[in-house]
Amino acid sequence: MNAALEQRTLSIRTNGRSLIPLGEKVQGALQASPFTRGLCTLFVAHTSASLLINEGADPEVTRDLERFFARLVPDGDPLFLHRAEGPDDMPAHVRTALTQTSLSLPFANGTLSLGTWQEVFLWEHRHAPHTRSISLTLIGEAT
Repeated sequence: MNAALEQRTLSIRTNGRSLIPLGEKVQGALQASPFTRGLCTLFVAHTSASLLINEGADPEVTRDLERFFARLVPDGDPLFLHRAEGPDDMPAHVRTALTQTSLSLPFANGTLSLGTWQEVFLWEHRHAPHTRSISLTLIGEAT
């Protein structure tokens, strides 16, 4: 069997600062592809949003993550000089620097190989709504 590659862009509209589950959209892209096993990579092309794998079963986990980051990197912190787009501008960049902008996810039998409680999230770090572009690349084999 020969490996092949497929790419697409996911356009995700956010409602401001929050964690947005992506698992269904990524799984939909897998199901639309000819691949049954391989590697899925995701890359968010923004400096104020990131990608994360964490628990998706209990919504308190995402709320706790947001509360922790609010304490760690507060909006309007006088430490930051970069405020071109408001008091959440530089904190959003720091949040992105502390997390990640790309993920590599294996898949088998046409399904992401995530753990029982795991979910893939886009983490919007700005308060205002944005449309985020996520590059999704599938490298796989069809059987």
